[in-house]
Amino acid sequence: MSTQTPGFDRSAEDIGNIVEFGHVNIRVPDQRLATLFYVTGLGFTRDPYLVTGVDNMWINVGTTQFHLPTGTAQVLRGVTVIGVPDLDALALRLAGVRDALAGTRFGVTRGEGAIEVTCPWGNRLRCEASIGTRLGITAVELAAAPGTAAGIARFYREIFATPAVTAGGCAIVPAGLHTALVYRETALAQPEYDGAHIQIALADFSGPHARLRTRGLITEESSQHQYRCQDIVDLETGAVLCTIEHEVRSMRHPMYARPLVNRDPAISNNVFAPGREALVLGRDPTL
Repeated sequence: MSTQTPGFDRSAEDIGNIVEFGHVNIRVPDQRLATLFYVTGLGFTRDPYLVTGVDNMWINVGTTQFHLPTGTAQVLRGVTVIGVPDLDALALRLAGVRDALAGTRFGVTRGEGAIEVTCPWGNRLRCEASIGTRLGITAVELAAAPGTAAGIARFYREIFATPAVTAGGCAIVPAGLHTALVYRETALAQPEYDGAHIQIALADFSGPHARLRTRGLITEESSQHQYRCQDIVDLETGAVLCTIEHEVRSMRHPMYARPLVNRDPAISNNVFAPGREALVLGRDPTL
Protein backbone atom coordinates (compact mmCIF):
# COMPACT_ATOMS: atom_id res chain seq x y z
CA MET A 1 0.00 0.00 0.00
CA SER A 2 1.35 3.45 -0.96
CA THR A 3 1.92 5.89 1.89
CA GLN A 4 2.66 8.84 -0.37
CA THR A 5 0.28 11.82 -0.31
CA PRO A 6 -1.52 11.87 -3.72
CA GLY A 7 -1.14 15.61 -4.37
CA PHE A 8 -3.43 16.76 -1.57
CA ASP A 9 -2.68 19.85 0.52
CA ARG A 10 -3.62 18.46 3.92
CA SER A 11 -2.91 21.76 5.65
CA ALA A 12 -5.81 23.35 3.73
CA GLU A 13 -8.15 21.36 5.98
CA ASP A 14 -6.77 22.87 9.19
CA ILE A 15 -9.00 25.52 10.79
CA GLY A 16 -7.02 26.17 13.95
CA ASN A 17 -8.33 26.66 17.45
CA ILE A 18 -11.24 28.93 16.46
CA VAL A 19 -13.74 26.26 15.44
CA GLU A 20 -16.85 28.41 14.91
CA PHE A 21 -17.76 31.96 14.02
CA GLY A 22 -21.10 32.68 15.65
CA HIS A 23 -22.34 36.24 15.25
CA VAL A 24 -21.81 39.95 14.81
CA ASN A 25 -23.57 41.99 17.52
CA ILE A 26 -24.53 45.61 16.77
CA ARG A 27 -27.16 47.76 18.48
CA VAL A 28 -29.95 49.23 16.33
CA PRO A 29 -32.29 52.08 17.36
CA ASP A 30 -35.37 50.80 15.50
CA GLN A 31 -36.43 47.15 15.27
CA ARG A 32 -38.94 47.93 12.51
CA LEU A 33 -36.29 49.40 10.21
CA ALA A 34 -33.94 46.55 11.11
CA THR A 35 -36.62 44.06 10.05
CA LEU A 36 -37.13 45.85 6.74
CA PHE A 37 -33.39 45.82 6.09
CA TYR A 38 -32.22 42.42 7.33
CA VAL A 39 -35.32 40.29 6.73
CA THR A 40 -37.27 41.89 3.87
CA GLY A 41 -34.38 43.49 2.00
CA LEU A 42 -31.49 41.11 2.53
CA GLY A 43 -33.77 38.07 2.72
CA PHE A 44 -32.33 36.67 5.94
CA THR A 45 -34.39 34.91 8.63
CA ARG A 46 -35.39 36.03 12.10
CA ASP A 47 -34.65 33.23 14.54
CA PRO A 48 -38.10 31.82 15.42
CA TYR A 49 -37.05 30.18 18.68
CA LEU A 50 -34.85 32.56 20.68
CA VAL A 51 -35.03 36.28 21.52
CA THR A 52 -38.45 36.87 20.00
CA GLY A 53 -39.39 40.10 21.80
CA VAL A 54 -39.42 43.66 20.49
CA ASP A 55 -36.15 44.85 22.06
CA ASN A 56 -33.73 42.45 20.32
CA MET A 57 -33.64 40.29 17.23
CA TRP A 58 -31.40 37.44 16.14
CA ILE A 59 -31.01 37.15 12.37
CA ASN A 60 -29.97 33.79 10.90
CA VAL A 61 -27.61 33.86 7.93
CA GLY A 62 -26.80 30.25 7.12
CA THR A 63 -24.93 28.94 10.17
CA THR A 64 -24.03 32.49 11.32
CA GLN A 65 -26.06 35.33 12.82
CA PHE A 66 -26.46 39.03 13.43
CA HIS A 67 -27.60 39.99 16.94
CA LEU A 68 -29.46 43.31 16.97
CA PRO A 69 -30.37 44.58 20.45
CA THR A 70 -32.19 47.91 20.66
CA GLY A 71 -30.05 50.90 21.63
CA THR A 72 -27.91 53.70 20.30
CA ALA A 73 -26.65 52.63 16.88
CA GLN A 74 -23.32 50.84 16.74
CA VAL A 75 -21.30 50.90 13.52
CA LEU A 76 -18.66 48.25 12.97
CA ARG A 77 -15.35 49.77 11.92
CA GLY A 78 -15.18 47.70 8.78
CA VAL A 79 -17.23 45.52 6.47
CA THR A 80 -19.18 42.29 7.03
CA VAL A 81 -18.79 40.03 3.99
CA ILE A 82 -21.65 37.66 3.25
CA GLY A 83 -21.91 34.89 0.69
CA VAL A 84 -25.35 34.79 -0.91
CA PRO A 85 -26.70 32.33 -3.50
CA ASP A 86 -28.44 34.81 -5.85
CA LEU A 87 -27.26 38.40 -6.36
CA ASP A 88 -29.99 39.24 -8.88
CA ALA A 89 -32.74 38.24 -6.43
CA LEU A 90 -30.98 40.20 -3.68
CA ALA A 91 -30.87 43.32 -5.87
CA LEU A 92 -34.62 43.11 -6.46
CA ARG A 93 -35.37 42.71 -2.75
CA LEU A 94 -33.18 45.68 -1.84
CA ALA A 95 -34.87 47.81 -4.50
CA GLY A 96 -38.19 46.86 -2.92
CA VAL A 97 -37.27 48.40 0.46
CA ARG A 98 -35.58 51.55 -0.88
CA ASP A 99 -38.60 53.82 -0.44
CA ALA A 100 -39.36 52.49 3.05
CA LEU A 101 -35.76 53.20 4.11
CA ALA A 102 -35.59 56.66 2.53
CA GLY A 103 -34.10 59.25 4.86
CA THR A 104 -31.72 56.75 6.47
CA ARG A 105 -28.14 55.90 5.51
CA PHE A 106 -29.37 52.93 3.45
CA GLY A 107 -27.56 52.55 0.15
CA VAL A 108 -26.85 49.93 -2.52
CA THR A 109 -24.07 49.75 -5.11
CA ARG A 110 -23.66 46.80 -7.44
CA GLY A 111 -20.24 45.86 -8.78
CA GLU A 112 -18.60 42.85 -10.39
CA GLY A 113 -19.66 39.78 -8.41
CA ALA A 114 -20.83 41.72 -5.36
CA ILE A 115 -23.41 44.14 -4.01
CA GLU A 116 -22.22 46.75 -1.50
CA VAL A 117 -24.98 47.57 0.98
CA THR A 118 -25.17 50.14 3.78
CA CYS A 119 -27.66 49.58 6.59
CA PRO A 120 -29.96 52.39 7.82
CA TRP A 121 -27.35 53.38 10.45
CA GLY A 122 -24.17 53.10 8.40
CA ASN A 123 -22.98 49.51 8.81
CA ARG A 124 -21.41 48.24 5.59
CA LEU A 125 -22.01 44.80 4.12
CA ARG A 126 -20.52 43.27 0.99
CA CYS A 127 -22.71 40.51 -0.41
CA GLU A 128 -20.78 38.25 -2.76
CA ALA A 129 -21.86 35.45 -5.06
CA SER A 130 -21.38 32.22 -3.16
CA ILE A 131 -20.48 28.72 -4.29
CA GLY A 132 -23.64 26.71 -4.94
CA THR A 133 -26.36 27.90 -2.55
CA ARG A 134 -24.08 28.52 0.41
CA LEU A 135 -25.25 31.36 2.66
CA GLY A 136 -23.36 32.92 5.55
CA ILE A 137 -20.91 35.46 6.91
CA THR A 138 -17.62 34.66 5.19
CA ALA A 139 -15.49 37.44 6.65
CA VAL A 140 -15.53 40.32 9.07
CA GLU A 141 -13.08 42.92 7.76
CA LEU A 142 -11.96 45.39 10.42
CA ALA A 143 -9.93 48.57 10.05
CA ALA A 144 -6.46 48.50 11.62
CA ALA A 145 -3.81 51.19 11.95
CA PRO A 146 -0.80 51.14 9.61
CA GLY A 147 1.94 48.77 10.73
CA THR A 148 -0.25 46.66 13.03
CA ALA A 149 -1.12 43.63 10.87
CA ALA A 150 1.92 41.57 11.84
CA GLY A 151 1.34 42.18 15.55
CA ILE A 152 -2.35 41.32 15.27
CA ALA A 153 -1.57 38.06 13.47
CA ARG A 154 1.01 37.18 16.12
CA PHE A 155 -1.53 37.90 18.88
CA TYR A 156 -3.98 35.38 17.41
CA ARG A 157 -1.26 32.80 16.81
CA GLU A 158 0.20 32.99 20.31
CA ILE A 159 -2.87 33.85 22.41
CA PHE A 160 -5.63 32.01 20.55
CA ALA A 161 -3.40 29.31 19.00
CA THR A 162 -4.87 29.75 15.55
CA PRO A 163 -2.84 29.99 12.29
CA ALA A 164 -3.16 33.71 11.48
CA VAL A 165 -1.09 35.07 8.60
CA THR A 166 -0.31 38.44 7.03
CA ALA A 167 -0.80 39.32 3.36
CA GLY A 168 -1.27 42.59 1.49
CA GLY A 169 -1.33 44.75 4.61
CA CYS A 170 -3.87 42.48 6.31
CA ALA A 171 -3.89 40.07 9.21
CA ILE A 172 -6.03 37.09 8.20
CA VAL A 173 -7.40 34.91 10.98
CA PRO A 174 -9.31 31.66 10.26
CA ALA A 175 -12.54 31.66 12.26
CA GLY A 176 -14.36 28.38 11.80
CA LEU A 177 -15.08 26.44 8.63
CA HIS A 178 -16.09 29.22 6.24
CA THR A 179 -15.30 32.54 7.97
CA ALA A 180 -12.22 34.70 8.52
CA LEU A 181 -11.41 37.78 10.57
CA VAL A 182 -9.49 40.21 8.39
CA TYR A 183 -7.71 43.20 9.91
CA ARG A 184 -6.95 45.57 7.03
CA GLU A 185 -4.42 48.34 7.57
CA THR A 186 -5.65 51.81 6.65
CA ALA A 187 -4.40 55.35 7.20
CA LEU A 188 -7.98 56.65 7.38
CA ALA A 189 -9.04 57.95 10.77
CA GLN A 190 -11.51 55.66 12.55
CA PRO A 191 -14.28 56.55 15.03
CA GLU A 192 -13.96 55.60 18.68
CA TYR A 193 -14.81 51.99 19.45
CA ASP A 194 -18.53 51.85 20.30
CA GLY A 195 -18.92 48.35 21.77
CA ALA A 196 -19.93 46.22 18.76
CA HIS A 197 -18.76 42.64 19.22
CA ILE A 198 -18.14 39.34 17.48
CA GLN A 199 -18.60 35.82 18.85
CA ILE A 200 -16.30 32.85 18.34
CA ALA A 201 -15.97 29.34 19.80
CA LEU A 202 -12.70 27.63 20.70
CA ALA A 203 -11.61 24.01 20.91
CA ASP A 204 -8.95 24.84 23.51
CA PHE A 205 -10.97 27.19 25.69
CA SER A 206 -8.84 27.34 28.82
CA GLY A 207 -5.43 27.92 27.22
CA PRO A 208 -6.29 31.30 25.63
CA HIS A 209 -8.18 32.25 28.81
CA ALA A 210 -5.05 31.68 30.90
CA ARG A 211 -2.86 33.67 28.51
CA LEU A 212 -5.37 36.54 28.33
CA ARG A 213 -5.83 36.57 32.09
CA THR A 214 -2.07 36.73 32.70
CA ARG A 215 -1.98 39.90 30.60
CA GLY A 216 -5.09 41.41 32.24
CA LEU A 217 -7.10 41.23 29.01
CA ILE A 218 -10.22 39.39 30.25
CA THR A 219 -13.08 41.91 30.40
CA GLU A 220 -15.91 39.61 31.54
CA GLU A 221 -16.14 36.19 33.16
CA SER A 222 -19.56 35.48 31.70
CA SER A 223 -20.19 31.86 32.71
CA GLN A 224 -18.59 28.43 32.86
CA HIS A 225 -18.81 28.29 29.06
CA GLN A 226 -17.97 31.89 28.11
CA TYR A 227 -15.69 34.86 28.70
CA ARG A 228 -14.97 38.13 26.90
CA CYS A 229 -11.92 40.13 25.86
CA GLN A 230 -11.50 43.11 23.55
CA ASP A 231 -7.99 44.58 23.25
CA ILE A 232 -5.59 43.04 20.74
CA VAL A 233 -2.13 44.02 21.95
CA ASP A 234 1.48 43.99 20.87
CA LEU A 235 2.91 41.01 22.75
CA GLU A 236 6.26 42.76 23.25
CA THR A 237 5.13 46.21 24.43
CA GLY A 238 1.52 45.71 25.52
CA ALA A 239 0.40 48.56 23.25
CA VAL A 240 -3.18 48.22 21.99
CA LEU A 241 -3.21 47.45 18.26
CA CYS A 242 -6.97 47.14 17.73
CA THR A 243 -10.11 46.86 19.84
CA ILE A 244 -13.09 44.65 19.10
CA GLU A 245 -14.90 42.71 21.81
CA HIS A 246 -14.73 38.94 21.43
CA GLU A 247 -17.47 36.88 23.03
CA VAL A 248 -15.54 33.63 23.46
CA ARG A 249 -17.44 30.36 23.93
CA SER A 250 -16.37 26.77 24.51
CA MET A 251 -17.54 23.78 22.50
CA ARG A 252 -19.51 22.78 25.62
CA HIS A 253 -21.58 25.97 25.40
CA PRO A 254 -25.25 24.91 25.06
CA MET A 255 -25.58 26.83 21.78
CA TYR A 256 -22.38 25.61 20.11
CA ALA A 257 -23.17 24.41 16.55
CA ARG A 258 -26.86 25.07 17.13
CA PRO A 259 -28.87 24.34 13.92
CA LEU A 260 -30.37 27.56 12.53
CA VAL A 261 -33.59 27.95 10.55
CA ASN A 262 -33.17 29.63 7.15
CA ARG A 263 -36.10 30.46 4.88
CA ASP A 264 -36.08 30.69 1.09
CA PRO A 265 -36.87 34.40 0.50
CA ALA A 266 -38.07 33.60 -3.03
CA ILE A 267 -41.13 31.89 -1.54
CA SER A 268 -44.01 34.19 -0.60
CA ASN A 269 -47.78 34.04 -0.26
CA ASN A 270 -48.01 35.12 -3.91
CA VAL A 271 -45.30 32.77 -5.16
CA PHE A 272 -45.79 29.66 -3.05
CA ALA A 273 -44.64 26.07 -3.41
CA PRO A 274 -45.69 23.67 -0.62
CA GLY A 275 -42.75 22.31 1.31
CA ARG A 276 -40.28 24.75 -0.26
CA GLU A 277 -40.26 27.43 2.45
CA ALA A 278 -36.92 26.34 3.90
CA LEU A 279 -33.70 27.28 2.15
CA VAL A 280 -31.73 24.20 1.12
CA LEU A 281 -28.08 25.11 1.60
CA GLY A 282 -26.02 23.50 -1.13
CA ARG A 283 -22.69 21.73 -0.94
CA ASP A 284 -19.54 23.10 -2.46
CA PRO A 285 -19.60 21.44 -5.94
CA THR A 286 -15.81 20.97 -5.79
CA LEU A 287 -16.13 18.52 -2.91
